[in-house]
Amino acid sequence: MIYFITGGERSGKSRFAQQLALELSPQPAYLATARRWDQDFEKRIERHRDERDHRWINIEEEIRIGDVETTSDVIVLDCITLWLTNIFTDQQYEVNSSLALARAELEKVFARKETWVIVSNEIGMGVHAATDIGRKFVELQGWINQHIAAHSGTAYLMVSGIPLKVKPQNINQ
Repeated sequence: MIYFITGGERSGKSRFAQQLALELSPQPAYLATARRWDQDFEKRIERHRDERDHRWINIEEEIRIGDVETTSDVIVLDCITLWLTNIFTDQQYEVNSSLALARAELEKVFARKETWVIVSNEIGMGVHAATDIGRKFVELQGWINQHIAAHSGTAYLMVSGIPLKVKPQNINQ
């Protein structure tokens, strides 16, 4: 089962994903994808790690998310945007090779037996990126978000801390 949670920056995605995971498992895993770019990012990583208590299995992986090992049956993957940034940077800002690598890793995730709660930013709703690399990344992020959403059983859009269920839709309402 794949749960997909998307929304804007600081919209409550991670908090909601963690609450959901704890409802699904007494000891979920948290797969953090952040790369330690500088001291500020290191502090951010430490702060997020400290927010999770003894119930969590913490895993850190920057690229090969489909290969992680855990004993948990529920994994929160947080977040796709940071993961794609790692891939895009390593692939020298080349969209096609980044897209191919990201899709290959996601296919490994989709084939696994655990329940995944995947967190991603919805970055295509903001201002138009000012740089060529920025515009390429917005496209890459959008394509990957669509790919994950297509494979998810349930998807939420977070708005101001409120989860709006967008998949499956109840067409009888």
